[in-house]
Amino acid sequence: MKARLPQGMGSGPQNMQSMLRQAQKMQESIEAKKAELEEKEYTITSGGGMVEITVTGRHEVKAVNINPEVVDPEDVEMLEDMLVAALNEAMRQIDEESERELEKVTGGLNIPGL
Repeated sequence: MKARLPQGMGSGPQNMQSMLRQAQKMQESIEAKKAELEEKEYTITSGGGMVEITVTGRHEVKAVNINPEVVDPEDVEMLEDMLVAALNEAMRQIDEESERELEKVTGGLNIPGL
């Protein structure tokens, strides 16, 4: 008794070519999505809006805005803490969105290096 493969399975070179085309299309989609995410800007605040930073998807800081009310020469540590909190939150958001968007492109496949 011969085993029967589902339609489209085991058809040799045509099936392999189809799989390669699909992989190439996925690679192109991944690269396009990465480029889109790198250009995106994220604006994050901390300290109740006292510190605002703008960061790109490439993890580059574009702008830092500090409310003059928070500038206290006696308490520089608080300002430093707010900057660190805003930067860490920005990086977290960039990484989460990148992962979420690339997962949509790959269909949940775990592709090394992404």
